[in-house]
Amino acid sequence: MFEVLTEKLGKIFSGLSNKGKLTEKDIDEALRQIRLALLEADVNFKVVKALLGVVREKALDARVLESLTPGQQIIKIVNQELINVLGTEVAKLKSNANPPTIVMLVGLQGAGKTTTASKLAMHLKQSDYRVLLVAADTRRPAAIDQLKVLGKQLDIPVYAEDTKADPVQISCNALKTAAEIAANWVIIDTQGRLHIDEVLMRELVDIKKAVKPAEILLVADAMTGQDAVNIAEEFNTNLGLTGLILTKMDGDARGGAALSIKFVTGVPIKFLGVGEKTSSLEVFYPDRLASRILGMGDVLTLIERAEKTFDKQKMQQLESKLKKSEFDLDDLLGQMRQIKKMGSFTQIMEMVPGFSRMAKGISDKESMDRTRKIEAIILSMTREERQNPDIINGSRKRRIAKGSGTTPADINQLLNQFHGIQKMSKMIAKGKMPRNLPDLLGR
Repeated sequence: MFEVLTEKLGKIFSGLSNKGKLTEKDIDEALRQIRLALLEADVNFKVVKALLGVVREKALDARVLESLTPGQQIIKIVNQELINVLGTEVAKLKSNANPPTIVMLVGLQGAGKTTTASKLAMHLKQSDYRVLLVAADTRRPAAIDQLKVLGKQLDIPVYAEDTKADPVQISCNALKTAAEIAANWVIIDTQGRLHIDEVLMRELVDIKKAVKPAEILLVADAMTGQDAVNIAEEFNTNLGLTGLILTKMDGDARGGAALSIKFVTGVPIKFLGVGEKTSSLEVFYPDRLASRILGMGDVLTLIERAEKTFDKQKMQQLESKLKKSEFDLDDLLGQMRQIKKMGSFTQIMEMVPGFSRMAKGISDKESMDRTRKIEAIILSMTREERQNPDIINGSRKRRIAKGSGTTPADINQLLNQFHGIQKMSKMIAKGKMPRNLPDLLGR
């Protein structure tokens, strides 16, 4: 989402870092460019003004201007002020001392409320909580069926009634079921509208009074930009929101909502929706998002995704094989399939410090096509060839190419990359870090 903004900020900071000494004029010009970049990214004007006002004041400090690396010092200042704008602390869900804890999801139609309800339920289930989903959106009949299907897929119970039933009564009745199954959390998927109106708000206020939720979370579409901020203000005024969930953060919009919404409304962002999978809901860490915006990566989120995705026993076996230089094409295929579960190529690369530029120019579709091609090539090999690629000669390459719908040149490229990985693993096993990583991987 922040690709364009990250690229522009990167150029500005690169220009500052290339200067040995900075003047007030240099800083004002850089801040002017940052202001334009933020406004073009649809960041709220009040946020931009407040953010850059503090940055300028701190950047003009003599200790910054006279330091050996003033450019780096300013990046550090911008990073800290971005964190302050996004919210300095991680806003966790509040749970009741006596279960169940009730979470009420609100928002307009199309923001992804129903899907987010299932994602949040899965997030809680992974922490060993018993969750009950409640289908209280009777205005959109498909919402009830959708939640039932998602609940079945995730093995999470769903309470639902007829579409003619009163949403307030549905919510109250669901609490009886929650007590019967000893649910720790109850997530209520409420009605939405295409726009905010009096009828919608009255119904949501009635549900709030009836069930007294510990959390009222607004599900907002991050791709709607400043509209998301305005919607959040309206819902907060009427309901008293406790948190926000920004969906579609993997989209190609400018991302201004994420940078504006907490500052303008005072309501903390608690989760980000980063994909369509039920596992694509991340706890919001202000410092991590700030780092990603500034092109500094997000290694902690990458590690957490990997820990959720990779089998620990298989990883230990792989580590052992790498150290002994026994890594083969079967292992490569297995790791590729695991990595695919972590997210798109672009998402993964932007989390690795210094690697965001590697992802530039390569679309997720292109990356997926490459992965499919490699899978086809490896699966067209015999078991002996996968375990010992050195035996693959010209005739074998022609046979593999025919079976995989590729060319001998594609197979050569894969084998070169594989041998590069082998060389890299040998160097790392000896405690050396390869300097020519892109060359070793045949990029």
